[in-house]
Amino acid sequence: MANFIRPTKSGSDWTLNDLDSYHISLDQVDTLLFFGLQELPQLAVDPELPANADADAMQQDSHAELITYLDFAMITEKGETAVGDFVVELFKTWGYVHRERVARTRVDLSLLICGENRYAKADVCIVDRSQNDILLLVQVDKRLEHGEPVNARAQLVAAAAAAFNEKNAQREVVGLPPVEETVIPGIVMVGTSPVFFKISVTRTLSAHICHGTYPPEETRVTYGYPPVPRPARRRSEGMKPLDNRREILKCYEAFRVIAGI
Repeated sequence: MANFIRPTKSGSDWTLNDLDSYHISLDQVDTLLFFGLQELPQLAVDPELPANADADAMQQDSHAELITYLDFAMITEKGETAVGDFVVELFKTWGYVHRERVARTRVDLSLLICGENRYAKADVCIVDRSQNDILLLVQVDKRLEHGEPVNARAQLVAAAAAAFNEKNAQREVVGLPPVEETVIPGIVMVGTSPVFFKISVTRTLSAHICHGTYPPEETRVTYGYPPVPRPARRRSEGMKPLDNRREILKCYEAFRVIAGI
């Protein structure tokens, strides 16, 4: 007899209990192992961005704007929208967004859970408009004062499952066979401090989520932290200190390959 799972209120409200129900594990791995590199890449960017802490010190307007968004995102009272604004501006500055790659915010993604249509909300996603395909998902932790962004991680996995279904729905429309398995890149933002994710989603997992049944096979989600100099203060410092900023920007550079950018 199938082991049926009670549905949650909505796809965007997934918790660690939901991940356990669907046999999904979250595993932290070493930074270089996560990126599959011997060392992080050097920065291919105007040197003023990693060399000046404040917006007023920037010569380029785009860099001054980015650091202004960073400063807003560092203020907890500004909320998740300020973090989302910063992420979009960072993607523009760092070349993640270009011509056919666009950044969208607050996107509802349809997710069939236990036979009911729900929605998972992506705070930011990069869409390849030529393929109508989601390349990267970003979830903002909305509870900075409560420690580990547990819910944000579960929400990210829910959004990845929904993005996988949407990818296959688009392929069906144009007469292509469905993708059996893919790895969807994701980021959880705690203020301006990112955690990078690789989320493996399969048609089998999607079917179990759809029917609300427990999958026997484990789905492994891996994640890695940027190697900042003061790990215990990564959340409070974010990308404001220059030594942190350089290491985090190297990770964004390495993440391009994983995101297919």
